[in-house]
Amino acid sequence: MHEETFLSKAFAHALHPTELIPFYYKATGKVDPDDVTITTLVTSNRFKVFKELVERYQVGPISVTIHIPLPPTDSADSSSTHQFIAAIKALDALYASSPHFSTYVDVHLALTPMPDASRPPSESTEGGRQFNVWRNVARLFARTDFVMMLDVDFAVCTDWRGDVRQALARPTALGARLRNGTAALVVPVFEYTRQEDGVAQGTFPQDKESLVRLATGLRPKLAMFHASWAPGHNSTDYKRYLALPPGSHEVYEVTTYQSAYEPYVIMSKRVPWCDERFTGYGANKAACLFEVYLSGVSYYVLADHFLIHQSHKYEEEARREERKYNRKLYADFKEEACLRYLYRFHTAGLLDTPIARNAIEQCTRIKTVERLASEVSRPLYSAFSVWAHKRLSCWESYCNRLSDFKSCQSIVHVLYN
Repeated sequence: MHEETFLSKAFAHALHPTELIPFYYKATGKVDPDDVTITTLVTSNRFKVFKELVERYQVGPISVTIHIPLPPTDSADSSSTHQFIAAIKALDALYASSPHFSTYVDVHLALTPMPDASRPPSESTEGGRQFNVWRNVARLFARTDFVMMLDVDFAVCTDWRGDVRQALARPTALGARLRNGTAALVVPVFEYTRQEDGVAQGTFPQDKESLVRLATGLRPKLAMFHASWAPGHNSTDYKRYLALPPGSHEVYEVTTYQSAYEPYVIMSKRVPWCDERFTGYGANKAACLFEVYLSGVSYYVLADHFLIHQSHKYEEEARREERKYNRKLYADFKEEACLRYLYRFHTAGLLDTPIARNAIEQCTRIKTVERLASEVSRPLYSAFSVWAHKRLSCWESYCNRLSDFKSCQSIVHVLYN
């Protein structure tokens, strides 16, 4: 199969036409499959921040999707073409600016036509900000069995990679679960309470003892990331994290997961992919990690490690609109994902096993699925029938929206044949 055809099918759910160029640059350093690859995404206005990540990390592989908007083919305005050429030249200069790029960094290009050639590309318009598409590209082409899903504006402050590699090298229960794809490791994230204090990464703490000093006391300088939106990260249990002494090597399970949780995690490359219908800010990463959780993956916090957010300005108007769109999409997505996973576990005979625990726990919280999940002791196809007949008008759109179309067809077959 031609590479272009393969990639078009692999990312068929992307909402904008995207031309992918894997390994536009390929790192020359040796890659161990048992290592952890940082996977991230970068738009052309964030090259400086990406360089800081590469320069700061410089110990292991990085797989990055870089989005650059294409000039429209029917445009008579040459300015968009000049902007595209300038972005490619800037990328070439970035990659040549440090030997750490050629040693560690694989670059994959995502090229998306700009819808309006009269407007210069900006962070708010570039390709619909298809973050989950770009995350999937970076993960697909990672050359290790494990990945760290990271946003580019977070500073790596501690050697979590070393601890994870040790856990994988030893016959530990956690290492075994990481290998079989039933555990993901959370690295807690912090931000400075005063934005101006969080600009220079060189001032960030490098160990937990220093972090605790800055994050506790009467006037803490560091706090949980996005504390104003507590559901995003409070399942990490920051009180417990800060109470554990530095060097404890403690790893504790997240026991209060909820669907808005969006930590930064280390996991098997083979967990479910991020749903590509989400674009822009709001719920895109949460949806990705919700499906990972439903699939049977539990989250565990690394109590000796942390990341710190590098302060920068947000385009609040664009983010508000994107959140509004994604809020409704996420509500529908959760219902749909519950349908798929409950049916999948049922047909595999796994509904009464630990692998289905997360799906049953979460799906009972969704009103339209609550009755179904509460009747799992009955033949599941009967429960599906009761629920689905109430939503007959939705079935056609449901099947068209499902990323797992065959599961939808199978359910309909069970219900009506």
